[in-house]
Amino acid sequence: MSSQTPDGLPSTEGVDPRYLGLDEWPAAVALDALLEAQMAAVAAVRPALPALAAAAEAASVRLGRGGRLIYCGAGTSGRIGVQDGAELPPTFDWPEERLGLLIAGGQAALTRAVENAEDRTDLAAADMAGQKTSAADVVVALAASGATPYALACLAHARQAGALTIGIANSAGAPLMVAADHPILIETGAEPIAGSTRLKAGTSQKVVLNLLSTLIMLRLGRVYRGQMVDMVARNEKLRRRSVRMVRGLTGCTEDAAGAALTRAGGRAKLAVLLVHGIDADEAAARLAQCGGHLGPALRLGG
Repeated sequence: MSSQTPDGLPSTEGVDPRYLGLDEWPAAVALDALLEAQMAAVAAVRPALPALAAAAEAASVRLGRGGRLIYCGAGTSGRIGVQDGAELPPTFDWPEERLGLLIAGGQAALTRAVENAEDRTDLAAADMAGQKTSAADVVVALAASGATPYALACLAHARQAGALTIGIANSAGAPLMVAADHPILIETGAEPIAGSTRLKAGTSQKVVLNLLSTLIMLRLGRVYRGQMVDMVARNEKLRRRSVRMVRGLTGCTEDAAGAALTRAGGRAKLAVLLVHGIDADEAAARLAQCGGHLGPALRLGG
């Protein structure tokens, strides 16, 4: 798949002859073709898995030492980054003070287009300065073309600060792929509607971030036996889920699980250790000693 159009533009700007009649096709035919493109976008992620694994492993080392995770991008890419990051605190109890969500144009750009924001490298510099980025941090920059000035400027600031940088783009040889410590290329090619990267490129970026952030959280001990053991139970549905989680992981009764969660302040990992007869102070100490990983904490002491 060519990384550029004959005019030297990113491949995401190309025109795919497969879709030239899209606007005249019957609804069912058009939808089938669009779905075909979405499936191709997901399939395009597979070749990037080795790069994704390396990026996640490196990121988990920095973040395990207390660093911050910062997402940055413009337009669709920026919104996808914000979405992924915003879901980490409730799902994995990732501390909000260790999370940065940057989109060109600020919060207003989440719901409407902010003209020229993606070209403003000065805004990128100001946004990154506000994050007080350091060598302990991980910065993830997204741009379908791999050439968005805002994303590139954010990445440059991060590199200057010594942060680990991860670049996600859909065009080979793009500046973002050259600048990042860990370039992740998803070659989705031309869109069904030329240049509309909310389609194939956007879908592939969402898949990549799902994989990247989930593997990072796995490595940081925020998942145990396929369950969200660091989940923050802020509503009744999630409180019921916590009870089921503790019951499933320990085999205890519903009442015992509820009592342990109450003693643990709603923390499932701590509650599991309490059900196993470990007192609260010892349970907390074990988790701290094991870097928050529940499995090793359960195995400590025999």
